Amino acid sequence: MYQLDITLIRGQNLAARDRGGTSDPYVKFKLGGKEVFRSKTIHKNLNPVWEEKASILIDNPRGDLYIKVFDYDFGLQDDFIGSAFLDLTSLELNRQTDVTLRLKDPHYPHHDLGSILLSVLLAPREEQREATMLMRKSWKRSSKTQSLRLSDLHRKSQLWRGIVSVTLIEGRELKAMDANGLSDPYVKFRLGHQKYKSKIVPKTLNPQWREQFDFHLYEERGGIIDITVWDKDVGKRDDFIGRCQVDLSTLSKEQTHKLELPLEEGEGWLVLLVTLTASAAVTISDLSVSSLEDQKEREEILKRYSLMSMFHNMKDVGFLQVKVIRAEALMAADVTGKSDPFCVVELNNDRLLTHTVYKNLNPEWNKIFTFNIKDIHSVLEVTVYDEDRDRSADFLGKVAIPLLSIQNGEQKAYVLKNKQLTGPTKGVIYLEIDVIFNAVKASLRTLMPKEQKYIEEENRLSKQLLLRNFIRTKRCVMVLINAAYYISSCFDWDSPPRSLAAFLLFLFVVWNFELYMIPLALLLLLAWNYFLIVSGKDNRQHDTVVEDMLEDEEEEDDRDDKDSEKKGFMNRLYAIQEVCVSVQNILDEVSSFGERIKNTFNWTVPFLSWLAIVALSLFTIILYFIPLRYIVLAWGINKFTKKLRSPYAIDNNELLDFLSRVPSDVQVVCIFLKNICTVVNMMCGILTFWCF
Repeated sequence: MYQLDITLIRGQNLAARDRGGTSDPYVKFKLGGKEVFRSKTIHKNLNPVWEEKASILIDNPRGDLYIKVFDYDFGLQDDFIGSAFLDLTSLELNRQTDVTLRLKDPHYPHHDLGSILLSVLLAPREEQREATMLMRKSWKRSSKTQSLRLSDLHRKSQLWRGIVSVTLIEGRELKAMDANGLSDPYVKFRLGHQKYKSKIVPKTLNPQWREQFDFHLYEERGGIIDITVWDKDVGKRDDFIGRCQVDLSTLSKEQTHKLELPLEEGEGWLVLLVTLTASAAVTISDLSVSSLEDQKEREEILKRYSLMSMFHNMKDVGFLQVKVIRAEALMAADVTGKSDPFCVVELNNDRLLTHTVYKNLNPEWNKIFTFNIKDIHSVLEVTVYDEDRDRSADFLGKVAIPLLSIQNGEQKAYVLKNKQLTGPTKGVIYLEIDVIFNAVKASLRTLMPKEQKYIEEENRLSKQLLLRNFIRTKRCVMVLINAAYYISSCFDWDSPPRSLAAFLLFLFVVWNFELYMIPLALLLLLAWNYFLIVSGKDNRQHDTVVEDMLEDEEEEDDRDDKDSEKKGFMNRLYAIQEVCVSVQNILDEVSSFGERIKNTFNWTVPFLSWLAIVALSLFTIILYFIPLRYIVLAWGINKFTKKLRSPYAIDNNELLDFLSRVPSDVQVVCIFLKNICTVVNMMCGILTFWCF
């Protein structure tokens, strides 16, 4: 083992990439194709002074250290300034060396892009092997040793050191950007590579957002959150209102800070709540080190999430351990017929990476990832990429696994699927997953707002997607229309026996009706569908129309990739496209809402159906014993006094938050297709074994 100590001193005469004749430079260091260090951003400076230090452990000192300099552009793709290589074989061991590297651009080899000054020291670390062995032996005895080992040996795997919780409260006296003297403001946040965009509050200069989100803190000294405020405009570029920054290094930890930030280059203020907390239990280790295989640690984890601890740390719902073992028969992404695969494991906004296995279609990673579960309805996403040195990684395949569908301790082969999860690609990945959670905390968390992802793909216009959402909405509406026709037929006495039975039922229900009968009827519907499933009489089939639409959408995406050069007309009709995308998303939301209600009573997710049974039972009992006027009075007092009791409370609707966890028909079909691919893969394995 060798340790490479790098001191990034400064830059000189860097190329200007902004309109004002300056740049906002930062530096990335790569070794072996992986990013090992990224500097902070120096704003509006062509001669930046960083004076930042980084220590990197390397196995082979014969490679090149790849250095890239970028100009930071908030909300846009960062501009490339230049790059350079440092040959590690040219360094003398145990000697501090000052190096000046001229920046180059392969496309413009004769341009003067400036230079970077470094101080580097390469030294052998013979004691590192002994220290690592001691850490492995004492792993089972000390969680502190675990954190030490992870911070030293997995720094490049992007393990975070803390959580930054941000609550965007409001804006005050913002600048008017529209002709009516108002604005449609929204806010963008950025901390390193993490981004968040708030909702748009229309027609106001004093918007109320009350949104909460978390960032991961990777640096011990903190970091800077860049904040920009924009005015949304349809059909043209959004207007810039102002910017501000939050320097996290000036804030004390484990304390909530209320910040009133004036906007630079504009007018008004933003009001935020910022809290810095210790890191969640997110780790990476080898297969030889497993928390759940050690009996003592397993008992501690089970105790942490037992019913006795149901009211301790409500955000810590459970524990997830993922063993990424190997992949087989991956797609060849390089011209040599091989790939350089690495694996990305994501749970909501928690994202960890494996190392890269070079020139291999059957890689073995043998890594263990552990996560804290904040929401038991989250979906674990495992994506395999092919690493490329000078461009973005190539997608090889992906699997999405709902946490509630995981069977603990079973090693399974998952068929890799495309980006939309609508069909298989080439290859399988072997995973072993364990989930431990507290059912009470998970149930209460279901009634709270769902965590938003930092970065989501931009919505784009799709004829097939628009048609699919229209058909889904039509099906939901037709259910109501058919029910109305059925009731009308009872009034018209089309079938006298049926109409007579309906009439007697109507008289009985109206004469004896009590309010508690409404949740009781829903409870009976859930029980009846559960009885059908248990008895094997459930004849539900996945809608082939939705499956066909998903396949057609995938084919259309392939055609769109081939015809990407012919989309100039769509670019000129940006305003119309944005309206169509909005209509498309509204259709999706309406149809998904109806489908989620149906799937709640169809036991699509048994955990949620059981939770609905508990809630409906409680509502039935409450409505039976307590007069309605007292319930309405308590509800009204709570609603009127909520803002007085908690001024910065985030509004939410428990029922809508519950339904957001129920999958729509499209999500159910994706899960169904994943299970089919897994079964087909198992059958192929059995047939192959039988043939041999």
